[in-house]
Amino acid sequence: MVREFTTALTRCPARITVTATISRGALMRMGLQAAIAAITLFGAVLTTASAATDPTNDPNRWDLRDLFRDVAEWNTERRKLERYFDALAECEGRLGNPKGLNTCLERYYSALRRLYRVGVYASLLADQDTSQPIPAEMRQQVRRLYTRFGEVTSYMAPEIIALGGETIADFTQRLPKLERYDRLLETTLRRAPHTLDPAREALLASAGAMGGSPASIYRTLANANIPWPNIELSDGQTVRLSQAGYAKHRAAANRADRERVFEAFWGTWNDYEQTMGETFHAHLQQAKFFADARGYDSTLAASLGGTHVPEAVYRNLVDQVNANLAVLHRYLKLRERILGLEQIRYYDIYPPLVELETNYPIETARPLIIKAMAPLGPDYVAKLTRGLNARWMDLYPREGKVSGAYMSGSAYDVHPYVLMNYNDDFDSVSTLAHEWGHAVHTMLSSETQPFETARYPIFLAEIASTVNEVLLIDNRMQAATSDEERLFYLGFLLEQWRGTFFRQAMFAEYELTVHEAYAEGTPLSGARLSELYGDILKRYHGHDEGVLTIDPAFHIEWAYIPHFYRNFYVYQYATSITAGAAFAEKILAGDTTARDGYLQLLRAGGSDDPHDLLVAAGVDMTTAAPYDAVFGKLNAVMDQIETILDRQED
Repeated sequence: MVREFTTALTRCPARITVTATISRGALMRMGLQAAIAAITLFGAVLTTASAATDPTNDPNRWDLRDLFRDVAEWNTERRKLERYFDALAECEGRLGNPKGLNTCLERYYSALRRLYRVGVYASLLADQDTSQPIPAEMRQQVRRLYTRFGEVTSYMAPEIIALGGETIADFTQRLPKLERYDRLLETTLRRAPHTLDPAREALLASAGAMGGSPASIYRTLANANIPWPNIELSDGQTVRLSQAGYAKHRAAANRADRERVFEAFWGTWNDYEQTMGETFHAHLQQAKFFADARGYDSTLAASLGGTHVPEAVYRNLVDQVNANLAVLHRYLKLRERILGLEQIRYYDIYPPLVELETNYPIETARPLIIKAMAPLGPDYVAKLTRGLNARWMDLYPREGKVSGAYMSGSAYDVHPYVLMNYNDDFDSVSTLAHEWGHAVHTMLSSETQPFETARYPIFLAEIASTVNEVLLIDNRMQAATSDEERLFYLGFLLEQWRGTFFRQAMFAEYELTVHEAYAEGTPLSGARLSELYGDILKRYHGHDEGVLTIDPAFHIEWAYIPHFYRNFYVYQYATSITAGAAFAEKILAGDTTARDGYLQLLRAGGSDDPHDLLVAAGVDMTTAAPYDAVFGKLNAVMDQIETILDRQED
């Protein structure tokens, strides 16, 4: 799954230009009443069985035949699933006894399990070539399946709530098999204040099909329809600044090239400011509609309610980061010093602090990552090794392929899939380790938990990816033999934190700002959305204090971030990297108890509320303590860098 929204959103944060296939983590957010809404990002799916691409023997392309042999088989399963929905509909009014409740929940989970698999196939097929119409039609078909699923199960939450906790406890005592569904029953009862009567639940389920339209429009524009510019670099090379091209060339060593890349890429996005404004406004509109319909005070409350994460976690992140922006500003001035700039500008934030020959072909990256994960134990390494050497990954960028990186793990009976846009650099290695952190998390959860509790939330998912990134950096630091190498990896670590912590916190603040502005009735055109983003962007980077200069043309960056179409999603990158760093530090210190506790957290899947699982593991994100440790660590890293620089300048 998961990098910078430009940096990363599904490469998880720092590399985000990503688009999101719904992963098992995201799906954990669904309850009986929300099983559809969260899936709208699956986007699309088809009717004709002609299609698709031939499976290839290329070891660097994923093999979707593990899901279905071809589109024809997919269509057969889709039609069977549609007919199976009738069995779900027949359960209406039959939950009032232990046997009836058990039978209907069995049917519910059987349908959902098959639906995930159908959805994953369609989504991956579409993402490997966004220009093909049939996979896009398949994604649409899946959306309709989820809508239908929501319609035929819309009675379940109201009927369960009507039974009440005492009756359900009695049913479970009389029929112990019902214990398998304890988690679902508990969370459904907890959502009673936000659950409607069957008729209105059915209406909302039908309306759910509209929820993913803004994201689909963004997806198509950003990956298939926007005419990306070609520019000539200082070495005479002509490059195309698609999203993947921008991600590669924004870090160019030549400053004039970086400026040219930024001006051309963001200039193109500015041409679509009005269109993207309308698209995002439609998303805000539907988010508020669903929040209001369920009686939530805000879209934030509605989004966090599914996983029972306290709002204090979200607001504490924003408050803690704003109180410590001086740490980010210190890093930016340090970057300015190392790059030898008079005044650092926004297009100077991506090149490495030290130019180092870091060519990492995949043949080098695989064993390097495997070795770096050794502190996690032999079982973890075995799972990682198996996955990296199987055809579970689409590795290299191609014309029409979706940008970014992610892990898709919702096909419980198969295995996780990873999408990459690998560029043979260390950032790609780090992204690879990150996504396989998600993938092994999925493998551990699926191995330990039944389908009903295997789906973990993003709030926990990004911890697994962060731990892998920290272990990778530690491995490289241990192998470094020169100050230049140490500066490179220390600088990479700082940039990783800028992208995954500060940047994602900035996104989280912006998202909260625009959702609250919409709720207050503030008109939100594309220009206004850019203005709001620019204000936050400049504050975070110290523009008014003279720390870093940001041109107004770059305020359109909000339009580039796909995860804004997943309500209040990005904050979890910042909270997770904080928690993940705490685990990694103990693991690297040889604390086997901490390591075993961490692996147990991964195996726990979605068996309890994520905040409770994390608190039980020793990290409370509603307090200042985890953030104090982060800011202390970042300042210590900068102290190390300045010591090396002072030594070199003597």
